Amino acid sequence: MKQKHTMHHSTIVDADPDTVWAEVRDPMKLVEIVSGDAVRNVGWAEGGTLERVPSRYDFTLVFCEGLVEQEVAGRNEVKRSSTYRAVAPTMGVDGYLATIRVRPITNDPDRSYFEWSRELAIADDADREVVDSIIAMMENQTDAVRDFFAPPKHRPTKPQSTKPQSTRR
Repeated sequence: MKQKHTMHHSTIVDADPDTVWAEVRDPMKLVEIVSGDAVRNVGWAEGGTLERVPSRYDFTLVFCEGLVEQEVAGRNEVKRSSTYRAVAPTMGVDGYLATIRVRPITNDPDRSYFEWSRELAIADDADREVVDSIIAMMENQTDAVRDFFAPPKHRPTKPQSTKPQSTRR
C-alpha cells in the first residue's frame, strides 16, 4: 500500500471571486504566483491550452531539476474550481491530485475564500528529504495566492526632521 499525504489549505483573499478566478484558473499563472523563482520552463505541453480540458503542462523545480508533468483534468467555470493531476511520477511522488476552488464571501463581495486540496501518493523508495521539501513548498502556496492579491503596503513616509533649521546670515 502506497503512503499518502493529504493536505487542505484555505485562506481569505482581498479580491472578488471573479478577479481571483481569472488569475488562478490558468495553471501557468498559478504556478508563477505560488512558485516564483522556484520553477522554470513553465508551459503548455502536447498541444495543451488554457481552454482545452484535459490539457497538459510542465514545469521544472529549480531546487532539484525535477520535471513536473501535470494536466488540468477538470474545470467548472460556474463553481470556479479546477482539478489537476500528475501524469508522470516525479521525485518520489507517484501520484498527485489537487483541486482549487474560489468561493464568494456572502457578506463581503470584494473578498474571496480560496481553498486548495491535494493528495500525494509517495513512492516506497522516495528520497524523504526531496518529498519533504515538496510538501513544505506546497504548505506555503495558499499564502502566496493570498499575498498576490493583497493590497500594496503603504511605505511609511520619511519623518520630518525635528531639528531646527540653521539659517545663514
